[in-house]
Amino acid sequence: MSAAVDSILGPGGEVSRVLGDGFEPRPEQIGLSHAVLASMERGGVLLAEAGTGVGKSFAYLLPAMLRCLAGETVVVATNTIALQQQLIAKDVPLLWSLLEPGGVTVPADADEDAWRDGAIRPVLVKGRGNYVSLRRLKLASQRQDRLFNDAGARRSLHVIEDWAMETQDGTLSSLPPIERPGVWDKVESDSANCMGRKCPNYDACFYQRARRWMERGNLLICNHALFFSDLALRAQGAGFLPEYQHVVLDEAHNVEDVASDHFGVTLSEGRVMHLLSTLYAERSHKGFLPQLSLTSGEGGGGGGGGGSGGLTRAMGLVLEAAEAARGFFESALEHLPRASAFGPSEGASVRLRKPGMLDEGLRDSMRSLALALMGLKEHAGEMDAYELNAYALRAQAVADAADTLREQTLPGCAYWVESGGESGGRTRRVTVGCAPVEVAPLLREHLFSKGFSVSLTSATLSTRSRAPAHREHAEMAFAHAMARLGCDGASGGRIADTLQLGSPFDFASQARLIIDTRAAGDEGAGMSLPDVVLDHLRQTEGGAFVLFTSFASLRAVAKALRGPLDDLGLPLLAQGLDGSREDMLRKFREDRRSVLLGAASFWQGVDVRGDSLRSVIITRLPFEPPDRPLTEARGELIRSRGGNPFMEDALPRAVIRFKQGFGRLIRSRTDTGRVVVLDPRIVRARYGRAFLDALPPGITPEIID
Repeated sequence: MSAAVDSILGPGGEVSRVLGDGFEPRPEQIGLSHAVLASMERGGVLLAEAGTGVGKSFAYLLPAMLRCLAGETVVVATNTIALQQQLIAKDVPLLWSLLEPGGVTVPADADEDAWRDGAIRPVLVKGRGNYVSLRRLKLASQRQDRLFNDAGARRSLHVIEDWAMETQDGTLSSLPPIERPGVWDKVESDSANCMGRKCPNYDACFYQRARRWMERGNLLICNHALFFSDLALRAQGAGFLPEYQHVVLDEAHNVEDVASDHFGVTLSEGRVMHLLSTLYAERSHKGFLPQLSLTSGEGGGGGGGGGSGGLTRAMGLVLEAAEAARGFFESALEHLPRASAFGPSEGASVRLRKPGMLDEGLRDSMRSLALALMGLKEHAGEMDAYELNAYALRAQAVADAADTLREQTLPGCAYWVESGGESGGRTRRVTVGCAPVEVAPLLREHLFSKGFSVSLTSATLSTRSRAPAHREHAEMAFAHAMARLGCDGASGGRIADTLQLGSPFDFASQARLIIDTRAAGDEGAGMSLPDVVLDHLRQTEGGAFVLFTSFASLRAVAKALRGPLDDLGLPLLAQGLDGSREDMLRKFREDRRSVLLGAASFWQGVDVRGDSLRSVIITRLPFEPPDRPLTEARGELIRSRGGNPFMEDALPRAVIRFKQGFGRLIRSRTDTGRVVVLDPRIVRARYGRAFLDALPPGITPEIID
């Protein structure tokens, strides 16, 4: 198999023959592919950092497909939809055609007949909620006047109906935009109300067809969320993915956060109120319950909860649950510091340090509602009985989550409340949640100890630019990633092999690093942040990402710069103010003079090649706020072990995020530009050197005082 890697990816190999000038063999890509193949062959764990431009997808897909030829099953999980689509639509078909000539006649996810019973059977695996249920869609269409409050919802339903007649895959990815996204909730496939083979639409069901493909497939491509959802279910003795022998986790710098989400619990006010309003909207008297027809007639409710009496009681319990939900989330908000008379500021969060800090009414009300809905099932028609079952399970899930969060029954977790409401309190988005303080023990037990190989790849896993050849020194560069993921050999677990490969790009000649210390610090001396940013935007005539660590700072700079940039003819796109992430990126690519202000998600996973992006401005080093609940809890745990939270956790995380921000600039061999850092700590603080040491070799900073 090792020879196959060289013959396909090497100089004069099969990929070069097919792609011609569109492909250039890269030693880094071949080295990564050999490492992944070797790790798979011995059932090992591999942490591999490969710089931008290495071509990681070919490097891990080729070994994965070779193992499929050997009769094994491989799961490949990525964090972004864009990468999954690239893999299934472009990379897999190309390599597949080289390994199994004639095996590809249509796109890999279009028709199971295209497999021709070949040895490689790729499948794009999506969560069930991505698929439309034809039965539920028909039901919603028949009852739309009683289910939906407004014309926008009904128009959205009609868009879904038209799309369902034409779609080939029946998933959200091909659905046109709709006015009321909440309508999808009424038509999506749901295990709790699935009729299985009893369903009149079983043979035509998009989800059931996809499931058959998955069960026959051996190269399963999914996202991190689905993979870790399955892993969390497997920890409880369930799971939905078939058995596999190998796992590849690309974009692995996101693994810790995604795993933490799936091993924790969250409950949002929006989720609870959406469920309740779907069941019964008091003002309009619409929803699922008011249109329900029961067979037992008037007065059949009694103590059994059936008939119209039981239906009336269920609607009353919906209203009681809504009141209890308001009390639950109000009790949560009381623990947040108030930024003004309107309430907590956007993004405010606080630890819930002991049980019993939340109102218990929601738990009890949702349990009563769940029982009432189950009681109505025996008096409903077959279709409605399945719907009632699903709503009852959702109500019980809310009750269970409320109980877990109030009583703090999940060990090893940090509990918190956070507010996502807009400033001024016009809208309120409150979430109560918990997550493991460290996921390493969970991943050690449920991922790395199961005997299958695990290969984790990313452009940002290490905290140093180049790991020396000596194994001990190499492990130091990956020490933080290994410890937080649980593959450092602790507690008798497996220890990962590490591999660090640079980029084929010449960063020293393609990128300038400018450190500008003129921005005012806490003492107020120097230029204002907007003035310094504006100075650099003038120099490049736009074409810039400006990256922030807080939305408050982003909005303040956007407000200060909108007028001056308009005068200069530089379009401004600010996250949270100027459309969706996708719309902002589209507009940015279309106008080379654009300026994009971004936070959080724009530090990673954004690929803008060519002249549109000539500058990346990093306003502050990306340290997590120390009072963020999980950050605070991790720090307490490290101190309890005698460690230093800043050096062991806060600094490595900030360095890796800094590398991600820096990496937005150079995405191809022809890209050039500048990265500007406006935080003087990078040269004035003792720890600043750690950020510079993490950058590609040959980068020499230019300092502006």
